[in-house]
Amino acid sequence: MPIRLRSNFYPHQSTSQDNQTTVREFLLLGFPDLHSLKILVFSLLLIVYIVTVTGNVLIIGLVTTSQQFHTPMYFFLGHLSVSDIFLITNIVPKMLQVILEEGATIPLASCITQIFINGSSISTECFLLTVMSYDRYLAICNPLHYTSIMDVSLCYILITLCWLLGFMPSLIGTWLVCELQLCGPNIIDHFYCEFGPLLELSCSDTSIVEIVVFVLAIPILLFPFVFVLLTYVYISLTILRIPSTTGKQKAFFTCSSHLAVCVYYGTLISKYMVPSRGHLQTLNKVLSLLCTVVTSLFNPIIYSLRNQEIRAALKKCIWMVIGRKQF
Repeated sequence: MPIRLRSNFYPHQSTSQDNQTTVREFLLLGFPDLHSLKILVFSLLLIVYIVTVTGNVLIIGLVTTSQQFHTPMYFFLGHLSVSDIFLITNIVPKMLQVILEEGATIPLASCITQIFINGSSISTECFLLTVMSYDRYLAICNPLHYTSIMDVSLCYILITLCWLLGFMPSLIGTWLVCELQLCGPNIIDHFYCEFGPLLELSCSDTSIVEIVVFVLAIPILLFPFVFVLLTYVYISLTILRIPSTTGKQKAFFTCSSHLAVCVYYGTLISKYMVPSRGHLQTLNKVLSLLCTVVTSLFNPIIYSLRNQEIRAALKKCIWMVIGRKQF
């Protein structure tokens, strides 16, 4: 169904017979106050994007090709890297254009696609982090039965559920956005097409849409967040009972990396379960950066590149590449 604009329309919009206009594209404002800093911000974001994609691709390659990483933990990490690549690639390239041009237009179809991919990636990542915490809970709190419980079939079932449950709520949210009627101007005060700012352009009642999104956020954000906290409480209690100091340090190191998800869930809950209109729009942009760019950058560092096995495998691959070139 076409999204319609009733007044104050801009170019690239066509007028229909009932005095409404069909929106063909939106104007993304991005960060209007950057001015002289835009080149610096552009360069930093470009570097972050390249580093993030490279790091996640390396992890996917190692997990896929190295036999030693064919374990449940690395299997889930590989899928987390795939989700991160989808998330940051969906946002950053367009954001770089918006920053460089101090505002840029985006077609309606691309805007809807951004909303869908962003919602799907974030939802999938939430479920993946939940599964990863369950995996660590079994490995530390129930090590004798870990192999029999977390077998190959369960891993594939959990991964399939993560992706399916990630895409389904986003599909509902995207459909609700397509049903909106929007009032002009067709300007989005954000650096990408985001659900909240788009609602502010609506001239129809958005209360039902906001309620549906809030309800969907409960099983996607709140329940996983509580589950992760509970699993790490049990993990911490188990670690404290380990007599070996080395064992405690190793287990705490493993879990301290994963506890960063608390910040991630907290940011998402603030963003999607707490209204952020008007003067809070700047806060919405900051939270969006944390959820997309910063999270995608730090996930491979926190969950993988700090791991000694991953670092050793990377060094081995690098030396093999150097040796082949010299040969």
